[in-house]
Amino acid sequence: MSEAYYPMFPSLTMPLRLGNVTLKNRMCSAPMGFPDLTEDGLMTDGAIAFYENRAKGGCALVTISEACVDYKNGKSHGRLINLQNPGILPWLTNAARAIKKHGAVASIQLNHAGMCSEFDVIDSEKKDNDIHYGPSDFGDKVRAMSIEQIDYAVDCYRKGAALVKKAGFQMIMLHMGHGWLVHQFLSPAINHRNDEYGGSIENRARLALRIIDAVREAVGAGFPIDIRFSAMETAAGGIGIKETIEFAKLIDGKVELLHVSAGGEPDFLITHPSMFAPSGMNVHFAEEIKKHVSTPVATVGALNEPEQMEEIIRSGKADAVCMARALLADPELPRKVSENRPEEIIRCLRCFVCHAERMLTQTRICALNPQIGREYEAKFDAPATKIKKVLVIGGGPGGMQAALTAARRGHKVTLCEKEGSLGGNLRCEKNVSFKKAFPKYTEVMETLLRREGVDLRLSTEVSPAYVKSFAPDVLFVAVGAKSLIPDIPGIEKAIPGTEIGEREKEIKNTVAVIGGGLVGCECGVHLALSGRKVSIIEMTDKVAADANPRHRPALMNMLSSHTEVLTGLKAIAVKDDGVLCRDNDGNTVFVRADSVLCAAGLVPNRDLTDSFFNTAPRVEVIGDCISPGIIREATFRGYHAALDI
Repeated sequence: MSEAYYPMFPSLTMPLRLGNVTLKNRMCSAPMGFPDLTEDGLMTDGAIAFYENRAKGGCALVTISEACVDYKNGKSHGRLINLQNPGILPWLTNAARAIKKHGAVASIQLNHAGMCSEFDVIDSEKKDNDIHYGPSDFGDKVRAMSIEQIDYAVDCYRKGAALVKKAGFQMIMLHMGHGWLVHQFLSPAINHRNDEYGGSIENRARLALRIIDAVREAVGAGFPIDIRFSAMETAAGGIGIKETIEFAKLIDGKVELLHVSAGGEPDFLITHPSMFAPSGMNVHFAEEIKKHVSTPVATVGALNEPEQMEEIIRSGKADAVCMARALLADPELPRKVSENRPEEIIRCLRCFVCHAERMLTQTRICALNPQIGREYEAKFDAPATKIKKVLVIGGGPGGMQAALTAARRGHKVTLCEKEGSLGGNLRCEKNVSFKKAFPKYTEVMETLLRREGVDLRLSTEVSPAYVKSFAPDVLFVAVGAKSLIPDIPGIEKAIPGTEIGEREKEIKNTVAVIGGGLVGCECGVHLALSGRKVSIIEMTDKVAADANPRHRPALMNMLSSHTEVLTGLKAIAVKDDGVLCRDNDGNTVFVRADSVLCAAGLVPNRDLTDSFFNTAPRVEVIGDCISPGIIREATFRGYHAALDI
């Protein structure tokens, strides 16, 4: 007989009425663009599957991002949904249906980029295609919008709203933050108009109010409208919380939800908090605005801990919580919360792989969830035709992912790890204050592996003879990489970067880090935050060169604030009291330190890896033992290698 259900997070799982729809819980999917679109702004099966996955995972509200109301003049970046494309309606209709069939409310975000627009490639012959339009003249490239242009923008919102309602969407989000058109009008740093659209907050909010009225006219009473706006921006003279409260009062009662974010165009790390920022760093803005309005308020920004989100709702800081990156790492987070399975939630690392990849390749991926970007493809994954005996050597990210995926496909899986715990090189992150999600990831993966019936054999070193005796059908070799130790005098005095998790207590108050790559820089920041004086020694002229382009700015901020960075220095000897270096001109430089950390890089355990070939009918090599990389490559290869058997 099953036990009675008592929710662990009763506030999060309570319904919320918004106009003529009811959210089944308080966990919402914040808009996050998926760039699998056509060049002229049509959706694809892949894009629809991306959003459907969030609905299937238990979100109450799924908002598709960004639908451009004026594709010719107001496209923010890359490929976006083109609401002016005559062929968009069936795609929108199928997207709305895909979301609604799982019990989620289907919403879509309407936006206009204003002065930050990118002209479409089809407009490349325009003579003035380098001129953008915003509230006011701004530099050489931006001209103030005329009243006729403002009227046209408002009409674009009206037509866009009518279209998405026709497609079956049940809610609309109007993007009025993050430095886009409406935010530009609201911002005193950008809006210098002296007509009815400039000056006081009432005038600067006039465009927002006109858009809300136009959209309301298009969708009718009771159809929920969600306003996403920024509580503040860091630009000199930008809008702050006091004026944002006044703006919230102006729209209070005119819409059904106030989605409070933060940051303007240059404020990426405020809008998208990095791993160095506290979780929920922007919640206090929603909490303050909620004191002044009767409209329900939603909050957003690095939220993925159920306990924290429950407290936000229970204490009245907000009425709903919105997540974006958290639902990349684990689209089933809301369902796991509702079913009292928080120990199975894979937490977002805030590593910015998702954002960086969109910048670099115009795709969307996740370091921890290899299914992101292939949700549509995953629908057609064929089941295993024959149950196989699988042995996985190595309990790092690649080995864990391969074992989990193989077990979920029905194979009989054994994972051997020579150390007493899983994680591989992630073990060095276990005490890092800004990387608490990393050891949590390993803990969750161990839970999932055990629940899928994987035979975990810790403290078990595998040899070729062991494999022969075990006689697997498939062998996954994921033995990882080891620290690269430069051949210089005294290097044995240094602690390898991969051992910092176990040997941090040995590190004294003044530290020199040999190697200014991602690992060395992050180790240096961690040691500096613990109260040590840290110098980072890098032989090239650039530190953290291997960090992704979204994470690197955040890391550089931390380095400049907390460490001494010494570039153009090559370590040539480790002494008892520091590191002897040579600069680019051949001069010797001595960096004094009580302790030395060696983070000169990683090398694959190639000899060990090669010894396992021909020990099983099928041998697959995954993770750092191929080429030392980052977690995303290990999980990606582990997942797909397991799909292939």
